[in-house]
Amino acid sequence: MAEEAAASTPPQSSAAPLGSSVIPIVNKLQDIFAQLGSQSTIELPQVAVVGSQSSGKSSVLESLASDICTRRPLVLQLLQTKRKPDGSEEEYGEFLHLPGKRFYDFSEIRREIQAETDREAGGNKGVSDKQIRLKIFSPNVLDITLVDLPGITKVPVGDQPSDIEARIRTMIMSYIKQPSCLILAVTPANSDLANSDALQIAGNADPDGYRTIGVITKLDIMDRGTDARNLLLGKVVPLRLGYVGVVNRSQEDILLNRSIKDALVSEEKFFRSRPVYTSLADRCGVPQLAKKLNQILVQHIKAILPGLKSRISSALVSVAKENASYGEITESKAGQGALLLNILSKYCEAFSSMVEGKNEQMSTSELSAGARIHYIFQSIFVKSLEEVDPCEDLTDDDI
Repeated sequence: MAEEAAASTPPQSSAAPLGSSVIPIVNKLQDIFAQLGSQSTIELPQVAVVGSQSSGKSSVLESLASDICTRRPLVLQLLQTKRKPDGSEEEYGEFLHLPGKRFYDFSEIRREIQAETDREAGGNKGVSDKQIRLKIFSPNVLDITLVDLPGITKVPVGDQPSDIEARIRTMIMSYIKQPSCLILAVTPANSDLANSDALQIAGNADPDGYRTIGVITKLDIMDRGTDARNLLLGKVVPLRLGYVGVVNRSQEDILLNRSIKDALVSEEKFFRSRPVYTSLADRCGVPQLAKKLNQILVQHIKAILPGLKSRISSALVSVAKENASYGEITESKAGQGALLLNILSKYCEAFSSMVEGKNEQMSTSELSAGARIHYIFQSIFVKSLEEVDPCEDLTDDDI
């Protein structure tokens, strides 16, 4: 499973992996902010994966299983761990909604994702914008944080509403419009790249192309006599961060439970057997994709870290001032009750002052508080009553 999540990485060396100093910090902040929900206004760096349902985007990241269609945003944190002294390795996953529980059987992780999706979005293809957060610990991954978003769909199925495409696009845009978000735009090689849904929505969010990485999937099922060389070189739709081509596991591979390691061997053989891709070794294969993502994410985090630190510091100062205005918080229930009563009393006083027009912070350029209430009743409510003819609503039964 960790192989599935990570794709592949080089053997671990004694040196600290790239990003080991900054990515874990961002991951911790993400966990904290996730518990705050919509109260958090600070956007953290991450990689959002977008594509149509048929693009193979979830397979690109090998995020669990092909029979689990992403119907909720799946935040996947890959964390590289060290192998044991005897050379053995421990791989496991943890969900944020199940703190302290480790999943060593990755089939159980698949089932938990499906169950948690059904709990929120229903069991009949419904879609929800509520995140599922999963951490994968393994020596076979590079430190990367990914958000696998629901695939763009054209035709509603199951319990999906008629405007499902617009809803999914709005959900995707809420992630990728943020300057802190890198975009992994996934497009199958057997489709028209110029009309790619992923590149189109990425272009709307990132018109200058500074945050978008292209992924070309399904290279092995292109028509005979064709190849993706020009696509990977950016000659069709240029991207500043370039493209990476990958070969996904086939549906047969998945049904027969063939391992990711075997799939990676097959992918390597595919590229080696085709001379057209020989000079594009740095743009071909899942291992290259993992490496490229890790490097770009680290550079991205380091670039925006100073501004992020400044925003967090400002937020801390603001919260500290607000907390201080409430008074000293004690551990005793009696003290906490007195504090709450004091806060409620102050609120009542402030509300009364506002209604009576005595609040110093009231605007002098528009009606507010009591004056606004009086205006609504006299100029709107009463006028509306005067315009109503009571006889108009009488029916024959009323007479």
